Amino acid sequence: MEQNKIISAEEQATEEDIRYMRRCIQLALNGMQNAKPNPMVGALLACEGRIIGEGYHIRFGEGHAEVNCFASVKPADEHLLPQSTLYVSLEPCSHYGKTPPCADLIIRNGVRRVVVGCIDPFAQVHGRGIHKLREAGIEVVVGVLERECLALNKRFITYNTRLRPYIILKWAQTSNGFIDDCFHALSISTPFTKMLSHKLRVESDAILVGRVTDEREHPMLNVRHWSGRDPLRIVLDHRQNIADLMTSLYEKKVQSLIVEGGAKTLQSFLTAGLWDEIRVETAPLTVKGGTPAPRIPTDIRLIRQDIYDGNIISVFVKDEG
Repeated sequence: MEQNKIISAEEQATEEDIRYMRRCIQLALNGMQNAKPNPMVGALLACEGRIIGEGYHIRFGEGHAEVNCFASVKPADEHLLPQSTLYVSLEPCSHYGKTPPCADLIIRNGVRRVVVGCIDPFAQVHGRGIHKLREAGIEVVVGVLERECLALNKRFITYNTRLRPYIILKWAQTSNGFIDDCFHALSISTPFTKMLSHKLRVESDAILVGRVTDEREHPMLNVRHWSGRDPLRIVLDHRQNIADLMTSLYEKKVQSLIVEGGAKTLQSFLTAGLWDEIRVETAPLTVKGGTPAPRIPTDIRLIRQDIYDGNIISVFVKDEG
């Protein structure tokens, strides 16, 4: 094997690697609320088919997933570390931030093999952690469940690569394509789908509506039907430049944004190409007329569709080809 070669998942991943990486993703999700602005990361140590340690990044400024994973190993199992494989959903860091480099910790503990879900796009890491491990003679497998690991931190990754928040456009419509009833507010969501909307708000840093929607409907835009922090409330005026707003939100470290309306505001984001995900809730009812729902782009891919209480929730992302 070449000294600096990074072994691809296709070359070296086993069914056990895939199973353990799925567990890493499960662990990582526990940090959804408190790890921000850091990414969600999960890690585990396995030896001869047995998990001897698990951890995730619990809170920003505190120990990373790898630190918590090693700390969870019982004294009776510490002698197994040199024969163990470390699984981690995101590349271990190699720089000093609020905590020391995780790559150094891995090397000190004598782990012989590391399986990484995806490379960290953050400029101070981006392959350096993997390189450091390889330089220490550790076998590194990269890209196990890569798509799932990237999706786990889509907000963090978009923020660091596109220098703007991850943008979700969201609206509810009738089956014949209107968002209101003859220009009067219409309740389309069910109690359950409304709860799901508030769950999505908890997962996001900010939520935006246009000035007209704010004045007509006075939306609270909080998370009263879920548990967690309210997102930053933003009302967009027609005089504001969307690109400038994105720059401002980036500078404020806002990693994710939900745009809920109205139709003109949603269409302005679509026209500018400023979106990453579209969520449309369609109810089995029709109206005689009103405000047409935004025009969905053609360069999209349906990734999920669920039915709740008769309403269909469709989730689209850009089709990157």
